[in-house]
Amino acid sequence: MLPQDMTAIEITQPGGPEVLKPGRRPVPRPESGEVLIKVAAAGVNRPDLMQRAGMYPPPPGAPDIPGLEVAGEIVALGAPPGTGETRWKIGDKVTALVAGGGYAEYCTAPAVQCLPIPAGLSLEEAAALPENWFTVWSNIADRGGLAAGESILIHGGASGIGVAAIQLSRLLGAGRIFATAGTDAKCRFVEQLGAARGINYKTEDFAEAIKQETAGQGVNVILDMVGGIYLPRNIKCLADEGRLVIIALQGGAKGEGDLSLVMRRRLTVTGSTLRPRPVAFKGAIAAALEAKIWPGLAAGTIKPIIDSRFPLAEAAAAHARLDAGDHIGKVLLTL
Repeated sequence: MLPQDMTAIEITQPGGPEVLKPGRRPVPRPESGEVLIKVAAAGVNRPDLMQRAGMYPPPPGAPDIPGLEVAGEIVALGAPPGTGETRWKIGDKVTALVAGGGYAEYCTAPAVQCLPIPAGLSLEEAAALPENWFTVWSNIADRGGLAAGESILIHGGASGIGVAAIQLSRLLGAGRIFATAGTDAKCRFVEQLGAARGINYKTEDFAEAIKQETAGQGVNVILDMVGGIYLPRNIKCLADEGRLVIIALQGGAKGEGDLSLVMRRRLTVTGSTLRPRPVAFKGAIAAALEAKIWPGLAAGTIKPIIDSRFPLAEAAAAHARLDAGDHIGKVLLTL
């Protein structure tokens, strides 16, 4: 028997963390091809902060409740038993990528976007995986095409995305990994995680650092979450045939770069957003992660990096932590 309503975090109006308030909502019911998850933990991500500020509305059909990843127990199925629409059964423990609704006691998820909890990980640790790993796999392995022996520059190396990107690059056999971060302590952390060098973007010019580290050759791939203000320096950092992959616009949507370099060095500038992509697209990434990444998580060669945990009712404090930029790894909400 499921309850009729639940606690969920509502965005009462666009604004700062203080606009996040616990409220009561009906428990959602899974549709065909979906499951209902009793949430044990939910990840806090920068798109949630943008949605809170009124800058990133949920796609059509998605809940207005924030939260793009959860882990917990399946308590209902959207398809009748025996239809073959889902591999899951009631009682299974899963982690899932969702288009919204994660900051709540219950959340629906497409069955194909659910993954089993890797052996040895807690539900809380598993909640830190989907948004970051779906994103880095899609943009480093697929769009960026990082090959063994190639070099990569990862901006925001100590963020949730950054720590996953460093570990994925290492798994893919990157020759040298570089990462930017905002403090010397974070630079040392990314080096311990596998980066050849952490570059303090507040005290160093990352373009000059890459030029020195690569003897002027540049890197093969850049994963960028800053956007506009980094565009000219990112282009300068790329080697011949290099790929710049833009996944966020923390530094603005517009920038000016030297297009003659793009032409002469045969560069690729690309990017993507994950949230509005079709379920089938995300399901294909889930299958790739289960085959390629989940064994490493179970073996301990890859690990989620947890910065801090907050109770669901303290979602405002969790957002303030992420807003401050002092975190290393993931911020979680727990129930």
